[in-house]
Amino acid sequence: MLAGLAAGCEPGTGQPDSRDVPPVPPTGPHQAGITTPGEAQRNLLVVVADVEEGVAVGPLLAELGEVVRALTAGTDVRLLGSSPGDLTVTIGLGPRLVRVAGASLPGTADLPQFSREQVDPRARGGDLMVQVCAGDPVVLSIAAAALLDQAGDRVRERWRQSGHRGSTVPVNEGLAAPRNVFGFVDGIVGPHTASQQRRDLWLAGPAPVAGGTIAVLRRMELDLPKFAALSVADQEAVFGRGRDTGAPLSGGHIATDPDLGAKTPDGRYLIPVGSHVRRAHSAAVGVGLMLRRSYSIADPSPGLLFISFQNDLRTFTNTLTRMDTDDALLPFTTTTATATFLVLPGFDQQRPLGSTLFR
Repeated sequence: MLAGLAAGCEPGTGQPDSRDVPPVPPTGPHQAGITTPGEAQRNLLVVVADVEEGVAVGPLLAELGEVVRALTAGTDVRLLGSSPGDLTVTIGLGPRLVRVAGASLPGTADLPQFSREQVDPRARGGDLMVQVCAGDPVVLSIAAAALLDQAGDRVRERWRQSGHRGSTVPVNEGLAAPRNVFGFVDGIVGPHTASQQRRDLWLAGPAPVAGGTIAVLRRMELDLPKFAALSVADQEAVFGRGRDTGAPLSGGHIATDPDLGAKTPDGRYLIPVGSHVRRAHSAAVGVGLMLRRSYSIADPSPGLLFISFQNDLRTFTNTLTRMDTDDALLPFTTTTATATFLVLPGFDQQRPLGSTLFR
């Protein structure tokens, strides 16, 4: 009977014991939780906060980095006996604090407002992003509580959002992507190779930010009843991809680059003019690739916590500007929270988190 159980799984759960999950190193040239682990963990909690006026940012970040190292090593008593498993923590700074470090640094620009936003002022922007990911959902709140405890009254929470990734679909060797709540595969295209990541993901400079990246967070409510009322063919026309396979409507398989010029014998585009694939395609927009590690959400309502990483904020803003005019997906979305952050470069024991920007 036991021979049929997957190694490291409890009977009846199908979930691996976090003590049997390899840890993800928190230190190095880049922070964890962006490209490591290669396939994003199933569970996420993001906390967005403000840093109180007069707080010394450098010591705060250094302390948070030490807590990250202790949490992921399993040595922080605030874990309360829980195993960190594949826990990752990713920390970013909002534009206000980046401007304090240097007015010309990447990450100083705020996100503009776009259409289809219903954003409370407290859910727009922020000084500090703490992204916590893990296979074990229990670890998320424990780790976030430890980090906020360390920050104490130096920070004031704005909003938080938990999310989960559903079943994944293989895209190509070493890469899988999850289905979103609309039933479509999400995050297929991105800078997945090392050369693409050097070009489009990681900041090469200036020196204080080298190894970091720019994050965009957008919490979106999705109109599931309205989308479900469409035929499958019409749903696929909205995305420009097959719902079951993820393949572009121009043909091929899920990893095939969409052929935006492909037409039917009577001259109609195989990928509709207003489809999401066409409107958001990096070549059509004229920008680089963005790495998307988005999570489906159920609270406060069904939707998506869109998360993208790119080394130029215009990769996102130019894409959404083009989508804003004629993207068939947007009428099914309402954005309720929005922010951008400079994800700090990697750190280690000799180079504390944030030390390249703040002393």
